[in-house]
Amino acid sequence: MNWNLLKDRLGQYEKLMRLDKPIGILLLLWPTLWGIWVASYGRPDVVILWIFVLGTVLMRSAGCVINDYADRDFDGHVERTKDRPMAAGRVSTKEALLLAGGLALAAFVLILPLNQLTLLMSVPAVLLAASYPFTKRFLPLPQAYLGVAFSFGIPMAFAAIQGQVPALAWYLVVANLFWVLAYDTEYAMADKPDDLKIGIKTSAITFGRFDAEAVMVCHGLFLAGMVAIGWQLQRGLFWYLGLLVAAILIALQYQQIRGRDRAKCFRAFLDNNWVGAALFGAIVLDYWHFMPL
Repeated sequence: MNWNLLKDRLGQYEKLMRLDKPIGILLLLWPTLWGIWVASYGRPDVVILWIFVLGTVLMRSAGCVINDYADRDFDGHVERTKDRPMAAGRVSTKEALLLAGGLALAAFVLILPLNQLTLLMSVPAVLLAASYPFTKRFLPLPQAYLGVAFSFGIPMAFAAIQGQVPALAWYLVVANLFWVLAYDTEYAMADKPDDLKIGIKTSAITFGRFDAEAVMVCHGLFLAGMVAIGWQLQRGLFWYLGLLVAAILIALQYQQIRGRDRAKCFRAFLDNNWVGAALFGAIVLDYWHFMPL
């Protein structure tokens, strides 16, 4: 066996799955964890928790592979993505499809111990993840479609824990959708000049010269939704302190994106990890604080 060749292939697959850039895993994981904590009233089952954590890693990795497969003819024309494995010709389309299929299959096997409702909900979850990359050809706001895909861990968490998907789960989905639309528009702002040249559609292009303001409106709707959910659940001080911290972090993002500098827009996108982490920490503390002895 040629160990150097094997090492090279594994390295290319790692980059294709973006395991070297875990920001996507984290942004997908935070709302899933919010859903798990709310659905379990702050007492998640450890097995279910780990199934969702590992499933998030597998599905985000599969989504990245499908994204690069779909964009293989575009990525080479974008400064930030021109060196991705498929764009650079270091991974074949057959390899990519086999890898994506293997990751999706592993994610499905992972959730087999869960109830039937969760298994059924995994079908639209996979379809959303697989179809998102192609929406950039025709949807003016493909980031909103991504928002639905990136929020689907929430109703699946409720299904796994409660055996049902109440209205509350969908309220969380809507709130999170606006957060995804906000941060992925920041991401798109970093690629806007290149995307205009190659003719794909993004929210940053659709919002035009009001892209930075649209980002902040979406952030505001996200925060308002989380306030309303906290009010409905009669949550305590930590919930709202977490939202205050998130609001401050988001305000700082506006300072980064208002000048439309590509590097600063991408930095603002990355900083959303701290928004998600702050809210998760606040939710954990809030449920722990009010947990009966």
